[in-house]
Amino acid sequence: MLLALVHVAAVGGITAYAIWHGVTLSAVIVGVTFAVLTIFCISAGYHRLLSHRAYEAHGVFRAFLLFFGAGAFQKSALAWSANHRRHHASTDTDHDPYDINHGFWYAHMGWVLRKGSPESSPMPVHDLERDPLVRWQDKHYGKIGIVSGLMLPTLMGLCLGDWMGGFIVGAALRLMVTYHTTFAINSFAHFLGSRPYSRLTSARDSFFVALFTMGEGYHNFHHTFPADYRNGVGRFQYDPTKWVLYGLSRLGVVKKLRRTPVAAISRARLRAATA
Repeated sequence: MLLALVHVAAVGGITAYAIWHGVTLSAVIVGVTFAVLTIFCISAGYHRLLSHRAYEAHGVFRAFLLFFGAGAFQKSALAWSANHRRHHASTDTDHDPYDINHGFWYAHMGWVLRKGSPESSPMPVHDLERDPLVRWQDKHYGKIGIVSGLMLPTLMGLCLGDWMGGFIVGAALRLMVTYHTTFAINSFAHFLGSRPYSRLTSARDSFFVALFTMGEGYHNFHHTFPADYRNGVGRFQYDPTKWVLYGLSRLGVVKKLRRTPVAAISRARLRAATA
């Protein structure tokens, strides 16, 4: 229901807004700002920090990630991580909640629209259940999402002289875009691209997906080495999340960035090349 409402509000809203008002620079600034914030917090927070424990972070930064991550309206970090860990544990099987073998559109968004089967139920996440910040966000997820994902972009638009653009572009359209960028990792990154590290799963490396997801498109590497804080392991591979986390590690905001040994990566590439 929420997914449908978002699409109606985004497509209908931006069409009417563009015709009768015209898209302002303020609206574009709000939209881009909150899209980057939201996608980064899903990538660095929900995914790399909480789902995979790829690094440790200061409490203030963790709260920041949880606050703006809720604005993606993809459930709480607790529920998201439980689902994502099931995906990694059961990739390409009936236990995978977004199994690409059920078809491209099922992996992209069909799985959201139908009730999941019992065998693909979320995995236990006892470590996250012991985290007070994660529990707080899980308990108040809806309210936090409304504030960070709807009210703040509208308020920013108001401060820049265009509250309507702040809501339509910064909230509704941005939310639709965020949904599809996240969904693309489950669909495109399991359908198109290369498999330089492992041919055991459908996960693929795709610069195209990385471009829109803050670096999450190097999915073959990620499925092969899920605990690594990097997705784009190459020096020049496009992975802004990796660059930001590394920068924050130099400032002491994050620490214990987990890196896969170079020898293990080389062995994986050799096995994949000869498979």
